[in-house]
Order: sequence, then C-alpha cells, then structure tokens
Amino acid sequence: MICSTRSTFRDMYKVNLFLKRVFDIVSCLCAVILLIPVWIIVAIAIKLDSKGPVFFKQDRRTKDGRIFRMLKFRSMVTGAEQTGTGLFSYDNDPRVTRVGAFLRRTSIDEFPQFFNVLKGDISVVGPRPCVSYELGDFDTLNKKFKKRFQVKGGITGLAQCKGRNENSWAEKATLDGEYVDLFKKEGVWIDIKILWWSLAKVFQNSNINEQIKEGCTADESAELSDEEVKRIAHIPD
Repeated sequence: MICSTRSTFRDMYKVNLFLKRVFDIVSCLCAVILLIPVWIIVAIAIKLDSKGPVFFKQDRRTKDGRIFRMLKFRSMVTGAEQTGTGLFSYDNDPRVTRVGAFLRRTSIDEFPQFFNVLKGDISVVGPRPCVSYELGDFDTLNKKFKKRFQVKGGITGLAQCKGRNENSWAEKATLDGEYVDLFKKEGVWIDIKILWWSLAKVFQNSNINEQIKEGCTADESAELSDEEVKRIAHIPD
C-alpha cells in the first residue's frame, strides 16, 4: 500500500513537471512575440542612454547547482559588478542608468529571461537563481540553502512575492524551501498563484533595492551582506 502511494506521488510529480514545462514554453513564446515592440523600444533607449551592450549576461546557478548565463536588459553602467559595491545595489546607486532605473521599477529588465526559460535553464516560477559565487562553495552549502536547488530557478518565486529584497537571505532560503514543498503538494497551481502575486508586487514598486545598514556606508553594507550570507549558508546542519 505504501509503495503504491509513493509510486502515485512520483507519477503525479512527473505530470506536474511536464505541465510546468508546457506552461513555461507557451507563456514565454507568447510573451516574446507580443512584446516585440517593447524589445525594440527598450534596446534603443538603452543604447541612447549609456555606452555598452543592450543585454547584461551573468553566471547564475539553477537546479542541482548548474551554472548558466542569465540574460537581462542592462540597467547599470558597463562593468558595474566589478566596481563600487559589487552585487549590492541600493537606492540612488550611481551605477544604475536613468533608463535602468525605470527598467528596474517595472521589472522590464527581467524580460530577456524568457529566452532562458525557453532554453530550459529556468522556469517562469521557482527560486530566484543566485549569482554563481554569491553563496560561496556550492558543495558545502547546508541543507536549508541547498534545498532551493532541488528545482529549476525562476524569473519570480515565493520569496519575490513576500518581501523581495526586504527579506534577508535566511528568509529567502526558508521561502524557497517552502516553494519546493508546495510544488510537490499543489503542482502547477502554486506557480499560477505565485505569478499573480508577482504581478501585483510589480505594480507596488516596492523593495527593489537592498537596504544600507544603519550607521554604515554603502561599501560597508555590501561587505557585511556578503560575509553574512556566506556564513549562514554554510552553518553546519
């Protein structure tokens, strides 16, 4: 009886993974086609606003820790990741371009990730893919942080619906773990709910940037944030 129940659960999980992939392909193909005017306008605006490429490419981690190149519309000056506060972006960050500020507020900078979804790197919904080196050594991550890599990363996820950058990395990891469990129980239905919640969050324009710690400079906040996330991600189980 127990074996039969487990077999049924595995079969349902496979069905939901298939439906999730179908949803990803259909929704992203429609979005790419319908947004052709946006691609053109945004590309022109980026080129007129600052020097550099239209797209920003960055190594990120997805399911099982696999590294892929994630696409975004460039919202910062070229080479921003290697200057100033690195991955730490805050309100009035001088590295963010004028057009880039608008793209970030509206989440339009995320649109090129539709192509990552079509390639199969990520899904529409899933834990937000971290930068390849952001959490430190992948092999020594604790169970809480490694759990988020049981599924493909996503353009949006449960953590983005419940606080976005207002959440600490520990809170994000907890919410990502909750999503993994919820998908096993609810399947694609949880993806649909998260997608609607995410759209509502975009219109609120809240918690887009990280917060500078009280009494610290932006550089100090960036350094403390980097040290803290790597520390908690490797606390022994």
